[in-house]
Amino acid sequence: MSELDAAVRMLREPATIRARCAAITAFVDAGRSEHFSLDRSKLDAVAERIAALTRARFPDLKIPYHSRWRHFEAGGVDREAELDAKLAGRTQVAIARARIDLTLVSVLLDAGAGPDWRFHEAESGQALARSEGLGVASFRAFLAGRFSSDAGDPCRVDAAALLKLDAAALADIFQVRESNPLVGLEGRAALMRRLGETLRAQPQTFTAIGQPGHLFDVLTHHPHAPRLHHHHPQPAPLHHHVQAARILAALLDAFSAIWPSGQLFHGVPVGDVWPHPAAGGEGASAGWVPFHKLSQWLSYSLLEPFEWAGVKVEGLDALTGLPEYRNGGLLLDAGVIVPRDAAFAARPRLPSEPWVIEWRALTVALLDELAPMVRARLATPELPLACMLEGGSWAAGRQIAAERRPGGAPPVAIESDGTVF
Repeated sequence: MSELDAAVRMLREPATIRARCAAITAFVDAGRSEHFSLDRSKLDAVAERIAALTRARFPDLKIPYHSRWRHFEAGGVDREAELDAKLAGRTQVAIARARIDLTLVSVLLDAGAGPDWRFHEAESGQALARSEGLGVASFRAFLAGRFSSDAGDPCRVDAAALLKLDAAALADIFQVRESNPLVGLEGRAALMRRLGETLRAQPQTFTAIGQPGHLFDVLTHHPHAPRLHHHHPQPAPLHHHVQAARILAALLDAFSAIWPSGQLFHGVPVGDVWPHPAAGGEGASAGWVPFHKLSQWLSYSLLEPFEWAGVKVEGLDALTGLPEYRNGGLLLDAGVIVPRDAAFAARPRLPSEPWVIEWRALTVALLDELAPMVRARLATPELPLACMLEGGSWAAGRQIAAERRPGGAPPVAIESDGTVF
């Protein structure tokens, strides 16, 4: 392995995310940051808020993962059962592939919706906004075969269908019109086409049709299993094990080239990875801090499709908390992360700014500090970080924002393409 390959590999490891975020946090703790100081005396109140909200939302403390599948439950509708009915008769492996297809395309379409957009779901009669609306809209599009080029197999994502998706097609999927505007339509369409190109370019992984669900086969070493009919059932596959960090690595290996952040490391697209003088490290990757927020959320969102297929996902807490505007906003609004400039929110900020990079690094480190405090309050010592986020910190960020600003806007606006925040 070349030095460059080794450095890119290091920048894709969650342990590197933690180490580099810890280095930036130490830099802030030492009073060397021109942007932030920390007030850890406020952490107790944040932990109490998260614990109280978690108890209110999940009284039995059966807390699910922070996952795209929560959005498919929006409005109390059991859409998962509807999908299961559509997939009946397939092998367990084929069902897992379809669920991964849905998860991947839905997560990638989940950039910010803007304040005025709604999705009106005919099946439930509900109008849904934000991530919930985007999730349900993409779910309905998946069931309708909008991401499949085979009319006989609608519940699939493949390269040919993605390559044909343009802004007009997405506008139809998301019910966009002058009175129902959705931000970033062209960007979403371009991302879908880049995904199609990437899938088509890797037939050894995604087969000739370019189906992202074949990540399941790669990660479990399961032979490609054909779809079977009801009268030819196939035994469930043997229980496999996969590390959560391995899921993240596979996603980053396969899809780093599709992110529009434009971040290149010696010519290699690396996605959500940014330079900062306090990031530390050794070798060629020194001075760069990875976050991989969207890829980690996608990893969390794939936990259930793997587990439902009988694959045990281990090492969940190798992945980090997600450094985005709800978790990071919670820590800003609660006064744990203290901006030195009182007018910090006067203008939108770019993900590449040192201010944003430090804020995100502090968010990762402080979520790790909050996790044992929340577990102690809930008396759940084994609670995975993915469940604390859901219980949890993300919801608490939305809650405190609603208390402080009209419409629950985050404390700072980010000019983002949706792949970072």
